[in-house]
Amino acid sequence: MTRDQVLSRLQNLCARSEHCAADVYRKALKALEGDAEAAAGVVAALVGDGYVDDLRYATAFARDKAALTGWGPVKIRFVLRAKGLPEETVAAALAALEPERAEEKLRRLVEAKARSLEGDPQRRLKLLKFALGRGYDYDSVEKIIRESGF
Repeated sequence: MTRDQVLSRLQNLCARSEHCAADVYRKALKALEGDAEAAAGVVAALVGDGYVDDLRYATAFARDKAALTGWGPVKIRFVLRAKGLPEETVAAALAALEPERAEEKLRRLVEAKARSLEGDPQRRLKLLKFALGRGYDYDSVEKIIRESGF
C-alpha cells in the first residue's frame, strides 16, 4: 500500500472514532510493511490535521471506561500508560472525571456484588478483591465496604 492510501484509510478510521498516536503508528507501520519513517510521517500528518489528539483520546477513553464498564481511576491510568501516553495527558484525562460519580459507581458495584455473595464467609475479602480488580484504590474501597456494613 502506498503512503497516500494508508493516510486515507487512517483518516477514515480516525474520523469514525478516537485513536491515540501510538495505536495509529502501529496500524500505519503494519500497512506500510515496516517502513518506520513513512509511518511516522503518516502519524505526523494525522496529528497536524487534527485527526489524532492524545488528550482527546485519553479523555474519551477515561470517560467511557468509567461510565460504561465501571473501571476505576487506577485501572484507567494503567491502561493509558500501557498505550504509551505521557503521564501529563493521563492525569489531565483523569482530572476530567467526576470523583463523586466514581464513588457512586463503586458503591453500586460493591452492593451488587455483595448481593451475589450473600452468606459467603469471605464476602468482605471477595468484595475487596473485586473492587481492586476494577481499578479503584484501596482506601476508597475500604471506606465503601465499611460504610455499607459488609
